[in-house]
Amino acid sequence: MADEVCNLRFEIINMISLQQIEKDMITAMKAKDSVAVGVLRGLKTRIQNEKVSKMVEDLGEDEILALVRSEIKKRKEAAQGFEKGGNVEAKDKELAEAEILSKFLPPQMSEEELGKIADAVIAEGGFIAADFGKAMGVLKAKAGNNADGASLAKVLKEKLK
Repeated sequence: MADEVCNLRFEIINMISLQQIEKDMITAMKAKDSVAVGVLRGLKTRIQNEKVSKMVEDLGEDEILALVRSEIKKRKEAAQGFEKGGNVEAKDKELAEAEILSKFLPPQMSEEELGKIADAVIAEGGFIAADFGKAMGVLKAKAGNNADGASLAKVLKEKLK
């Protein structure tokens, strides 16, 4: 019983919600962290726009996590573009913003852990390189929110060679 309560409490603490984002934004305002305030305002706006477009009262945790991942991906892609263009300051700014957003994601699996799961998925399904899409779907389901698509794809490509 005590373990169930502890696990439930752990889940509740680690759940992402609009209220948590607003709370963190207020903390950033008090700390006069303008970068964090701007990032969190943008995320809050993106979540609210998604709620309006879907005509729902609240978004689920998975939907919010998907939006956070999308925002992180945008910033990482922008940082790569700035790096190619030689704009180091803008690259650093984008990466700092991505780091602020990444605190809302659950802990990510290491490549070693992903490799073990990928090996198991390949062994279970008998996948070959031509079955990359099917294998990726199964791997995403097994990894859940603990890995991003790019990491999964990288590990799976290496394993299916």
